[in-house]
Amino acid sequence: MPNVWDDVVSQVRVTVDDEDFRRWFASTAYASDAGDQITVWVASEAIQRHLMNHYQETIDAALAAIGRRGTDVRFLVAGFGDEDEDEDE
Repeated sequence: MPNVWDDVVSQVRVTVDDEDFRRWFASTAYASDAGDQITVWVASEAIQRHLMNHYQETIDAALAAIGRRGTDVRFLVAGFGDEDEDEDE
C-alpha cells in the first residue's frame, strides 16, 4: 500500500527531469507521518541539502496536490536519529 511520500514522489516525477529525479529522489524512503510532518530518509547530507534548497517548492506543490498543503517534510540522513542531529554541522 502506498504511503504519503510515495504519493508525493509520484507527483514530483511528472515535473522533474528523469535524470534529476533518479539522482535526487530515487534514494529517498518514507520513515513516518505525524500528520503535520512527514519524515523521509535520505542517503546523504548532500541529497538532504539539495532537496531542501532546490526542490522545496516542487515538494510543497506535490503535497498540495494530494491534499496535504501545510505539511512539512523533514529529511533525515539514514543512520542518524534525533539525538544524533547537530544542525550546526
